[in-house]
Amino acid sequence: MSAGISLRIDIVSDVVCPWCIVGYLRLQQALSQLSDDIRPHIEWHPFELNPNMPSEGQNLREHIQEKYGSTLEQSEAVRDQLKSLGDELGFSFNFSPDSRIYNTFEAHQLLHWAQPYGKQTELKLALFDAYFSQAKDPSNRNTLLDVVESIGLGRDLAERVLVDEMYVEAVRDSQQQWQNQNIRAVPAFIFNNRYLLSGAQPVETLLQVINECTNNAS
Repeated sequence: MSAGISLRIDIVSDVVCPWCIVGYLRLQQALSQLSDDIRPHIEWHPFELNPNMPSEGQNLREHIQEKYGSTLEQSEAVRDQLKSLGDELGFSFNFSPDSRIYNTFEAHQLLHWAQPYGKQTELKLALFDAYFSQAKDPSNRNTLLDVVESIGLGRDLAERVLVDEMYVEAVRDSQQQWQNQNIRAVPAFIFNNRYLLSGAQPVETLLQVINECTNNAS
């Protein structure tokens, strides 16, 4: 029996990046159309959109205006677009005038910790849901521990990971590694360490790259 064709997918992203969850859900749509012979393996890597964000966060509209120069009308248009895309993909974006953006460094530490347990993707999706759908603060330690517990990982161990800063250096090193590879925006999808796609690409584009990648590997 054939062992199948291995497809490694590295995803560089942040949990407060709306296009990252859109891109991932489109990737899942693409993967669902592939032959059963293809064995995808996904690993997430850290990227902080706002590494200097203070603990209290910032109003999302104010942040977008300061960072990108977007007008209120442009910001509303993007929110409406994201809500529509979310509806199409089965994901709920619940924006409000009070929506805030936060620091995510501790979230990335827990994602690094969850990977050997085979829970990294589950934790990532739970964090997307907590932030975008439930309007929770992913920089709040109790919020993070609640999310960890909700997917069946140990709350006490997760707290120890954060208190003892077990993976601070590993996350910083990973961030630097991807920056050294010129990853400056997210999401970034790297297929078999060879093919890079940036942004939330259409399903058709993802399929084209995956097919090229797996054909070359077969």
